Formats: sequence, structure tokens, C-alpha cells
Amino acid sequence: MITQTIHEWTLLANRVIDGHQVTADEAVAIVRSSDDQLLALLQATFMIRSHYFGRKVKLNMIINAKSGLCPEDCGYCSQSIVSEAPIEKYAWLTKEKIIEGAHESIRRKAGTYCIVASGRRPTDREIEHVADAVREIRETTDLKICCCLGFLKEHQAQKLAEAGVHRYNHNLNTSKDNYGHITTTHTYEDRIETLEQVKYSGISPCSGVIFGMGESDEEAVDIAIALKQLDADSIPCNFLNAIDGTPLEGRSELTPAKCLKLLAMMRFVNPTKEIRVAGGREVNLRSLQVMALYAANSIFVGDYLTTAGQEQHWDWQMIEDLGFEIEECAL
Repeated sequence: MITQTIHEWTLLANRVIDGHQVTADEAVAIVRSSDDQLLALLQATFMIRSHYFGRKVKLNMIINAKSGLCPEDCGYCSQSIVSEAPIEKYAWLTKEKIIEGAHESIRRKAGTYCIVASGRRPTDREIEHVADAVREIRETTDLKICCCLGFLKEHQAQKLAEAGVHRYNHNLNTSKDNYGHITTTHTYEDRIETLEQVKYSGISPCSGVIFGMGESDEEAVDIAIALKQLDADSIPCNFLNAIDGTPLEGRSELTPAKCLKLLAMMRFVNPTKEIRVAGGREVNLRSLQVMALYAANSIFVGDYLTTAGQEQHWDWQMIEDLGFEIEECAL
């Protein structure tokens, strides 16, 4: 463990606000800091968070528009071809169901609606199906739309941009060095290529990580720095929820304190970006969920793809109890 004084963390936070780019060594020191210094670290982290985002919290909601039936072998995913998890599997939801989800997003006070589909790569017909729904959502609501549909071709990214998609999610998930231990049916470079395609089309890039998949502290920092280099506007930070029936079943590497240090590290490395506490927060952060918002400025409300989230009123209560406020525009 590395022990820093509150003054030293505050000094580093002030330097970041003044434009300092945290080094890999400094980032590793955050992840390895003593549990005794956690409150001091979070206080310094909040200086950065509040400088750029005040006390506002962005809410996002997911709809699983196509479940299971995925040919990829990602070890963490209950929807992959190698998973034996007893999940619901279905082909595409109708356009009406996707639009209905947008209005549910509004009821949950989420400003960004995330349309997610399993699979390696969408067909052109599937892209048009999503684009049709997005066009109607944009005409009838003020929601920001994020899509997560897998690898994209140039013309597909352009089609989504023309329909009005604001953001596209394609997570790096883990470090380049750890990637082969998690999936073999595609590469880290494949994911980078789609993110660059998204940026080229004019859509805001969203990309994040799943912590707790065997990565070292140095590799966790590598992911944060890679996301900074990609200039990802939104960074979902997931914590492995090791679902029974997946290759990573039973893995449990994280403590609530370690999760908070990882979020603090991500904020120090990417001070101006949306840092979102995403999948696995309920089972990994547990009673310390509320403290995550001293580093992060965004959360999901409602359920995830195949796992349940906590009831939305608890998220609203958590935000209110902190004296924070929900931000209406989630981009």
C-alpha cells in the first residue's frame, strides 16, 4: 500500500485542474493507496469532479434490444456463445418497443437512452431498424441517444449519425495485454477501429472498462490512459459481476474500497470526461455506492442487459441525500 497525506492528494488534484496530465506511476499510486487514506483520496478526487461537473449527476438507461445469440466468446458475458447462463434470448424488439423504452427512460429521469444489441456486427437491415426508431425518438423527445450494436462499417456509422444518434458505445473492456485472456474471437485492435470509425462519422465516442477480470494495477491504469488517448467522451466503469454459467463464474477480485480507488484513478487520468458507474456497482460497491459519486458524475438507472439494477427510487434518493442534483441533459 502507498500512503499519501491529504495534502499530497490535494496538491495532485490542484495540479490536474491546472492542466497536469497524471503519469502512469501517479495513477498506479492512486490504485495502490492505503485504505486508511480513502477519504482523503476521495476528497481530492471530488475537487476535480466538482471543478468540471459541479454537483450534477447524469442518468442513463439501457434497453436490451436483442438478447443472447452472440457468436463472440467474451468470458464475462452471459450472452456469448460460450455462456451457459440461463438468460432470456430473443431477436430484435420491434420499433414500437424501442420507442416505448425511450419514454420509460424519461419516467426514470434519465437524459440518455442507450439502445444495446448483442452480436458481433449489425446487418444493414438492423442498422436501418435502429435508425427508424431513433428518428422517431428524436422527433418526439429531447433524449440523447446512445447505441451499442457491435463493430461498425463506415456507412453504418454514417447512417446512425444521420438518424440522430448522439453517442456510440464500444468498450475496450480490458487492457491490450490482458485482452487475449478474456476473448479470442476478436482483438483489442478491432475495438479501436470501430471507435475511430465512430469518431470519423461525427458521433461522440463512449468507451469503458470492466474491472476485476484479472488485470494488474498497471493494466488497469493502461486502460485509463488508452481511453484518454482515444478521447472517449463518456467512460463507463463496470465492475465484474461474475454471472454463473460464464467462463469468469465465481471470480471475485474487488473490494468496495478498491472500486472507489479505481474510480478515483479514472477521474484523475480523465478529469474532464463523463465517468459513469456502470454494471456491477450494486454487487461490488454495496453499501459504499453513494461514495462513488465523489469521483463519478454519471450512473445507469434501472436494469442492465441481463442482470438487475437497484430500484430507481434508491438512485434518486442516493443523489438527493448527497445534496447532488440530476442533470437533465446527459451529454
